[in-house]
Amino acid sequence: MSAGKIITAEELACVRNTLAAEGKKLVFTNGCFDLLHVGHVRYLQAARALGDAMVVAVNGDDSVRALKGPTRPINSEADRAEVLASLECVDYVVIFPGMRMTPLYIAVRPQIYVKGGDYTTDTLDKEERVAIDAVGSEIHIIPLVPGRSTTNILAAAACKA
Repeated sequence: MSAGKIITAEELACVRNTLAAEGKKLVFTNGCFDLLHVGHVRYLQAARALGDAMVVAVNGDDSVRALKGPTRPINSEADRAEVLASLECVDYVVIFPGMRMTPLYIAVRPQIYVKGGDYTTDTLDKEERVAIDAVGSEIHIIPLVPGRSTTNILAAAACKA
């Protein structure tokens, strides 16, 4: 079932258009989601509650490596996409290959953009912020779950080793 949720950018643009024609809103969020944890799940549930359907855009393996370092990702892009697609709150998953989601975002034009509380509207990537503003999306920042992060999980695992 979850494999049908993993779609291409072109398919996602069609989904958005169909939703808009029905007066419904698409929520868009993005990230690495390397080790899925309770902080991610709570964040995704809160994000999904903001609209009628939600897509999670997942960073491809090369961009995760560039962003997080040579030992990441822990899980491949295909595995991360499949795990995310298995969540009830996630309607669609798309993998994007570049460092920034900007081309995908402009192609899809979602009505709502969501990021975690480690960002503010002022600290969003400038290129991405221009795309979000150009599309006219609402921006929502969802607070982080204290103490829950992939970095903390990896650090704790390293201490136990």
